[in-house]
Amino acid sequence: MRFSANLGFLWADLPLPQAIRAAACAGFDAVECHWPHEVPPEQVAAELRETGLPMLGINTRRGNPGENGLSALPGREAEARAEIGRTLDYAAAIGCPAVHVMAGFAEGQAAERAFRANLDHACRLARPLGITILIEPLNRYDAPGYFLTGSDQAARIIEAAGHDNLRLMFDCYHLQIMEGDISRRLRAHRDILGHVQIASVPDRGAPDRGELDYRHICAVLEDLGWTRPIGAEYRPDRPTDETLGWLHERRLVAKQARVG
Repeated sequence: MRFSANLGFLWADLPLPQAIRAAACAGFDAVECHWPHEVPPEQVAAELRETGLPMLGINTRRGNPGENGLSALPGREAEARAEIGRTLDYAAAIGCPAVHVMAGFAEGQAAERAFRANLDHACRLARPLGITILIEPLNRYDAPGYFLTGSDQAARIIEAAGHDNLRLMFDCYHLQIMEGDISRRLRAHRDILGHVQIASVPDRGAPDRGELDYRHICAVLEDLGWTRPIGAEYRPDRPTDETLGWLHERRLVAKQARVG
């Protein structure tokens, strides 16, 4: 099993190029981040080449202060699409294969129509670039009022869209809080999985405690044939390097399995 460091949380005290190097030194197989847009893409691309790590995904920006995405906000379509275009350009410049289009705080049928139309636009722009569009349900405690909150809701939107480059970002932390039954939900949505992220529940710490046994979750993913890196998107409660015991344990288990 391979793992990606989410640099929105891990080594968040370092500038992005240094955080990429730190992830490489720690033994991660890939990186991902939230909003790298203020760092010139050529700097990020150079660091990715130097370390050999791929950048798996980035987000569209949140919008104005207090917002959490634009794409489900009726009347804001022009802003949402401009942001989608900018983020796709950035992703293409650094060789990033996926963009998470953030929905924002909204509800109702008008919000769903706006979200679906903006996702259709995003998928059409992304296709010639070879980029996948991701949507991610968030939990109502960390992101109260966010439009997308459930895996089945996301699946309906993906199915209705009819684009094979629109997929589900399955964050086990958010979906355990909202729905639980993570193993069955992974199996139910296996055909639309685009990325999987992990953190402990309920504190969003390192994935070595709490309600979910990630040894079991990793076994489920292996059984499903998942071969891409799993995103470690957790909030360290001390310096990041001191929270990586779970990663070293997984590496040891994998090594012993190969020897055995």
